[in-house]
Amino acid sequence: MTVASNVKQCLITIKGIEAQLSSLALNSLDKEAQALFHETSLTMADIKKDLQYRVLELERQEPQYKGS
Repeated sequence: MTVASNVKQCLITIKGIEAQLSSLALNSLDKEAQALFHETSLTMADIKKDLQYRVLELERQEPQYKGS
């Protein structure tokens, strides 16, 4: 597995984690848990943004990875 495909797979995983944390925040009855899930979801969104940027950089540097 190439670095680009590893980073893309990581990005997919992060998106899933972010969605699950958002769901937990919405469905939790405990206000403290809701806040914690929401805060963690926002952290994951920042990580997702960084990884998306890295994917773009990898694709720019190595065009053969584009779209794979």
